[in-house]
Amino acid sequence: MTTMQLESDLRDSAVSSDVAVIGAPIDIGGNCRGADLGPAAIRHAGLEDALSEAGVSVTDVGDVPVSETGTEPVDAIQSTTAAIADRVAETLQQGARPLVLGGDHSIAIGTLRGTARNAKSGVIWFDAHGDYNTPTTSPSGNFHGMPLAAAHGHRDFADADWSIAPSIPEENTVLVGLRSLDEQERDALRRADVTAYTMVDIDDRGISEIVDEAIDIAASGTDGVHVSLDLDWLDPRAAPGVGTPVPGGATEREAHLALERLAERDADDDVLRSMDVVEVNPLLDDENTTAEAATDLIASAFGNRII
Repeated sequence: MTTMQLESDLRDSAVSSDVAVIGAPIDIGGNCRGADLGPAAIRHAGLEDALSEAGVSVTDVGDVPVSETGTEPVDAIQSTTAAIADRVAETLQQGARPLVLGGDHSIAIGTLRGTARNAKSGVIWFDAHGDYNTPTTSPSGNFHGMPLAAAHGHRDFADADWSIAPSIPEENTVLVGLRSLDEQERDALRRADVTAYTMVDIDDRGISEIVDEAIDIAASGTDGVHVSLDLDWLDPRAAPGVGTPVPGGATEREAHLALERLAERDADDDVLRSMDVVEVNPLLDDENTTAEAATDLIASAFGNRII
């Protein structure tokens, strides 16, 4: 896609609402096909109605173009995430909050670049995995396990176009709900100046306390917080349709409480800058259960309440 074409697309998709929904249908960052169908599944599960019921004005600007050029997945990922970054940055410039629907978690390379363009952004990463590998440390070589390392400019990404450090500072990055890390990834996280909470921490201290701390850390001294929600953060019984399920995850109620706390803080302090929701795979799902869970959790993040 040329720069002129992209600029034309951005003008055509100008928004004047609270939230702009952006689809990012890509699945080549993982080793399991089907996550590219996630944006359509989430929309089909009633996303726009759920946000409207939460009192949010929403515009769906469609999907970013997914590049199929090149023989290596990295070429397509670089091109596609660059388009995502431009769409996210333009949406913020127009005064709306971007809600990016994945796709596998490699899309976060683009959402993080976009939200940190001309700004300093904190990050809360709800995920079973650390996503802190690089091409030389990853056992699988899958890019959906690398976006946070890329954002911090570590190792293989130090000179890459998609590295955005220091606009995503390590000290304002918080991982919540970890329970599956590769050995070298674990070492890298220990060396990094990030805050990481495992499921053991959540079991021990409770989700409310953990999320309150996470928001404090991520928001401190920044222009807002990007929230990345991987549906494999939930226990597979609540979200079966993901490519890399890990037992022992957050319950559906814990997940809703976490995002409700975020919405409460956002109502007071305007902390939520942008959000992506990833790894919904309809080919692995049970009657769209995971897409429906994603839709409900998004609504909670943007202020939906029982009363």
